[in-house]
Parts: sequence; structure tokens; C-alpha cells
Amino acid sequence: MGRWTFGLTFIWKVVLTLGLVLLYYCFSIGITFYNKWLMKSFHFPLFMTLIHLAVIFLFSALSRAVAQCCHQRPRVVLSWADYLQRVAPTALATALDVGLSNWSFLYITVSLYTMTKSSAVLFILIFSLIFKLEELRAALVLVVLLIAGGLFMFTYKSTQFNGEGFALVLGASFIGGIRWTLTQILLQKAELGLQNPIDTMYHLQPLMFLGLFPLFAIFEGLHLATSEKIFRFQDTSLLLGVLGTLFFGGILAFGLGFSEFLLVSRTSSLTLSIAGIFKEVCTLLLAAHLLGDQISLLNWLGFALCLSGISLHIILKALNSKGESGPKPHKGSASSPDLELLLRNREPGDEEDEDEGEKYFVVQGQ
Repeated sequence: MGRWTFGLTFIWKVVLTLGLVLLYYCFSIGITFYNKWLMKSFHFPLFMTLIHLAVIFLFSALSRAVAQCCHQRPRVVLSWADYLQRVAPTALATALDVGLSNWSFLYITVSLYTMTKSSAVLFILIFSLIFKLEELRAALVLVVLLIAGGLFMFTYKSTQFNGEGFALVLGASFIGGIRWTLTQILLQKAELGLQNPIDTMYHLQPLMFLGLFPLFAIFEGLHLATSEKIFRFQDTSLLLGVLGTLFFGGILAFGLGFSEFLLVSRTSSLTLSIAGIFKEVCTLLLAAHLLGDQISLLNWLGFALCLSGISLHIILKALNSKGESGPKPHKGSASSPDLELLLRNREPGDEEDEDEGEKYFVVQGQ
């Protein structure tokens, strides 16, 4: 009877994990292809990003209200001083990362975007070393060389290479390194109480909106004001269709962050990291099959080299976390950032399992 129960429990965990991974894939891969598809006919990526931020803030506020009603506990609200001094730098870096990433879809293919964006872990490691969140080791140098070499091989003599788009997404990856490092520093300030992803997204979105708005006003404001799709619309149904499409993208962005949270809260950050590697492969295969992206053998070898560097980084983090799991880690401790998120793994025997949301942090990975 015990073996039967154990077998059912194991099967249920496998099915649950696969279901959560598929949900994460739907939102993550979906928003990538959604952005590329929309940019073919709607050439205002910064305005699109602003709409997405507004939708994420709306759903975060609604989620906080529902959670407060269910648990009968007030949600964290930061003071203006803490909000502007401690959250603003992270929000600005996040806004630029997301904005530049979406902007790049005007020029580059999904495959080149996926490959270049995966190099974000390289900049994360560099800034972790600068801010002394990570110690310099030979293994980390090898990780950096593998990722950098893979990126060079993937872009070398690429038939669909675009310099402007590549510069935008590479700039987004660079800022992403700053973003995740600042996020880790923000997380280590336990007194702020922003460990819950919904609370974090709720506080980040307004400052992200304000930080990205000047860039939008400079590069897209005048063109959007004279566009017949938005401000100078003549067909109401066309306007509602465009706004509905943008709203749907915001739902995808919110769903991505929430699906990441669900996957990690029910499994571990290692599961999400491994799932992220297979997601990159799936994205490239779909881009080649659905969009006709041309990927040469040299490009595939470069991508494999880059994935090997990311895999090595994940293995090192897994071994490091196991080495530190002997004594109970301090509640406010945090390791170096992962590729797509920063979070703290649930420890066995923790007395706060009923409130898993207080232990994880996820930011939308557009």
C-alpha cells in the first residue's frame, strides 16, 4: 500500500511539473513570437511596452486585493523615501531592458534575438563580480568564455544579421546584468518586504512606466500622434482591435511572471533554469520552422557552445547551493542571480510553507 501511494504521489508530481513547465513555455515562447508578429504591422515597440506595464500593474493590484481579502492581511506598501531611493534604480534598469528587447524586434529575427538575449547571464556574472556578489573563480571565467564564444559563432556570417537590432538586444542584455544585480541587492534588504512577486511587480511597474516614457516621447511620440492606427484613427473598430491586441500582450507578460512563480514555488529554481534551456531550443526550432529563420551549422554550434556555458553555470549554482544547505541559511541571504530570475529556494522543514509567495521573486522575462 505504501509503495502504491508513493507511486501515485510521484506520478502526480511529474504530471504537475510537466503541466507547469508547459504553462511557462506557453507564456514565454508565446510572448516572444507575439512581439515579433506585432512588430511587423505595429512599429511602436516602446508604446507597446508602456501598455504592457500598465496591464501588469492592473493585474498586480487586483491580485493584491484578492490576496488581502483571502488572507485578511495588509499587503506591503513602501514609503516614498524607500520607493524612490531603493526601488527606482531597479525599475529603471528593468524598463530599459524590456523596452530595448521589444525595440529590437523591429530589426532582427527571433532566432538572433533568442541567442543574443541568452548572453544576459554573461553580464550578470560580470556585474556580480563588480558588486562582489560573486567570487572570481576559474569555472566562472570558463562560463564567460563559452557564452561569449558561442555568441560570436552564432552571429558570425549570419545571413539574417542586423547590426542595429543586434546592438539593441545586446544593450538590453548588458542592462539586464545591471537589472538583476540591483534586484538581488534589493532582495537582500529584507525589511522592504518585497519577496512576493506580486508585490514586487506592483511596486516596479509605475516607476518602469515613468522611466520608459521619456524614451517613448522622444522616439515615438510624434509618429504615434500622427498614426492613423491610434491618435488619428478613422476606423473605431481598427483602434479597438489594436488596443485589444496590446492588452492581450500585457496579459501574456503578466502570465509569464506568474507562471515562473508557480513553477518555482512547486518545484525549484533549478527546474526553471533547466526548463529555460529547453525553451531556448524550442524557440529556435519554432523560429526556423514557422518564420523561416535561416540558421547555419556554425550558428547551431555557437548556440550549443553558449548553452553549454549556461548549463555549466546552472550546475555550479546547484552544487554551490547543496554545499551551503548543511546549516540553515540566513533568511536574508541570496546567491548570485540566475539567467531569467532571482529567487530563493524553499528549504525542507521551513515553517512558512503556507506562505510560499514570501520566498520567491520573479520579474517578467520579456
